[in-house]
Amino acid sequence: MCAAPAVQRPALIIADRWRDYQLIDCGDGLKQERWGDFTLVRPDPQIIWPRHGGTGAKWEGWDGFYHRSEEGGGKWEFRRPLPDSWKIGYAPLGLTFKIRPTSFKHTGLFPEQAVNWEWFTARIAAARANAPDRTINVLNLFGYTGAATVAAAKAGAHVCHVDAAEGMVKWCRENAALSGLAEAPIRYIVDDCLKFARRELKRGRRYDAIIMDPPTYGRGSTGEMWRLEDNLWELLLECRALLTEQPLFFLINAYTARLSPTVVANLLAELLHGRGGTITAGEVGLPIRRDGKVLPCGIYGRWHEDEEDEEDAEDV
Repeated sequence: MCAAPAVQRPALIIADRWRDYQLIDCGDGLKQERWGDFTLVRPDPQIIWPRHGGTGAKWEGWDGFYHRSEEGGGKWEFRRPLPDSWKIGYAPLGLTFKIRPTSFKHTGLFPEQAVNWEWFTARIAAARANAPDRTINVLNLFGYTGAATVAAAKAGAHVCHVDAAEGMVKWCRENAALSGLAEAPIRYIVDDCLKFARRELKRGRRYDAIIMDPPTYGRGSTGEMWRLEDNLWELLLECRALLTEQPLFFLINAYTARLSPTVVANLLAELLHGRGGTITAGEVGLPIRRDGKVLPCGIYGRWHEDEEDEEDAEDV
């Protein structure tokens, strides 16, 4: 009989293996970043410490600056014409992504998530090495532009990518093609994540691993309202029912300040009680080149089956 999952204390993990991306400096609510050949300045609410040189000090050499509007939203200022989009790579995993400054300040990629890509690709690779004939099925919910989808597919998994925004799903296809995965076994689904999970359950489909990045608020493909506090547990229950008998991992990412890593760990512990395994939770961050600080960029919660559990399951 499986015990309750072991829960490890929250930990900070830092995405420090990038070559094409760099967090140059932070201060006064802004961050200066290098994305390949271009330098962008964007706001970040976590950065409440002053800029080096004092408040009002200016950064030079930027190509694009996103200015917040007092009425909400904002707009880009460009010092020189930039291409509509460009590419950067993540060398450790052989991945390539399309970067494009969007009207809502994002670029289509969250570089701090590289630490999670490396974690779950290692688990996928180990499972395939132990059972070469096994098909590893991964479900990525709220998949955005598909960096996690592409990473899992690169590791050899079959992936189902789900997002309510058609434009984001199209962007995922482009990222897959850029990483040499145009023909990889990826299902691209435009749908409300909760409704899709329920339909998958009725279809009898099961997954060896689940990744999700739920927003604080959102709307489904046909206008369904999503509120994290109201709907997350409901979705987690559906996802638990979608797991195979010997799942590999369950990963939750979150960017809302309303959740702490301990809350995410508690959710996973309650959800996967009786399955054994290990839960870790904490923050993900990026190193700041200017002074060696770390910029926190959200939280994570991970569950994975212990190696001992996997060996016992093979012996049965």
